[in-house]
Amino acid sequence: MPPAADTTASPRTGARPQTERPSAPAKYLGVLFAVAIAAAAVNLRPVVTSLGPLLDPVRADLGMSSTLAGLLAAVPALCFALFGFLAPAAARRIGPIAVITAGMGAITAGVLARSFAGGTAVFLLLTALALAGVAVSNVLLPVVIKRYFPEKVGPMIGLYSMALSAGTALAALVSVPLTSALGGDWRYGLGVWAGLGALALVLWLPVLIAKRERGERAGSAGAPAKLPITRSRTAWAMAGYFGLQATGAYVVMGFLSKIFQDSGIDKGTSGALLAVTMVIGVPVSFVLPNLAARRGDQRLFVVVLASFGIAGYAGLAFAPAGAPWVWAVLVGLSNCAFPLVLTMIGLRARTAGGVAQLSVFAQGVGYLISIPGPILVGWIYQATGRWYGPLGFLALLLVPQMLFGLRAARARHIEDEAVHHAERVRA
Repeated sequence: MPPAADTTASPRTGARPQTERPSAPAKYLGVLFAVAIAAAAVNLRPVVTSLGPLLDPVRADLGMSSTLAGLLAAVPALCFALFGFLAPAAARRIGPIAVITAGMGAITAGVLARSFAGGTAVFLLLTALALAGVAVSNVLLPVVIKRYFPEKVGPMIGLYSMALSAGTALAALVSVPLTSALGGDWRYGLGVWAGLGALALVLWLPVLIAKRERGERAGSAGAPAKLPITRSRTAWAMAGYFGLQATGAYVVMGFLSKIFQDSGIDKGTSGALLAVTMVIGVPVSFVLPNLAARRGDQRLFVVVLASFGIAGYAGLAFAPAGAPWVWAVLVGLSNCAFPLVLTMIGLRARTAGGVAQLSVFAQGVGYLISIPGPILVGWIYQATGRWYGPLGFLALLLVPQMLFGLRAARARHIEDEAVHHAERVRA
């Protein structure tokens, strides 16, 4: 699909120039490409959210302790940090489309193979394989959208976000009833999600063949000037905010169903409650970035989202079965710190190169920060046998998250901080 033609008005005449209509094959390829992007986005979360409602039978069958279950909840963050750093280099060598296609293959193979795992170690390794595919696709799908849909970035990012949220909620909502319909074996309930990955892989293969993308093309634009980003307070604050919000998100995906089940709520309803926390992000992810971008800073949104989280965790700790739908909505709103931090990353740099460097730093360091959280939650629960401690820990984490967010949300740019640092060094 060729780059979109320029349809802006002529500066001399004010008339819109004639543009060449894309050929029918190019048009159909564009539609296929858009569908492939949506299919890939749908696969970016079921690896994790399909497991939460089925965690108890998986643990019992594999002999997995609560601490190891916490490690399982931390594996996504570890994979996102590690493979997120590696994805740009791989894209420069073979092109982002080839990397995403390989990512869909890794998701399909990992999800299918882990359903046959006979022990915890093999299960964790195969889950990591699937998450490696998720990680590289997560990083490179926005790159592909910007490159091949330059005049439709907004709608395509919207399609991407909707599909991601839909896949997240779908897996959480139907994992338990789907497992029951397949005979009650968790292996079938988890393995069936490999079908979504296979479908996405089938869609990406013709796109890969049609584009014939070369690695050199991925890096042809030239590397932007490197900023001393580790000396930027805004960058570190952004990484801290990203990491702590990711901690909460992965604990919720890994343990929320278990929290509700331990309060006496059945597995099907607990899966639906987890789905609510995911679905609430669909409309908010459209509205919140626009509202945040209109303000000079985003500190108000940081405080409001943290307040929702504190209220939700308090409700889960003291009356989980009292108003479970309310707590699910509040926790879901708190987790909308994710679209907020992505928006702030885009606002805290003046140039595209600055945004790219800030994004890699904030997400890479942030995911590393988030790794211990789920492990600690699993350990606290195993030590106490109750959810008061883990939920209190999550509520306390919202305090430094809010402090980091208040610093990151201030209206400033990392390029300016780099200039000021250079001036101080020269002085």
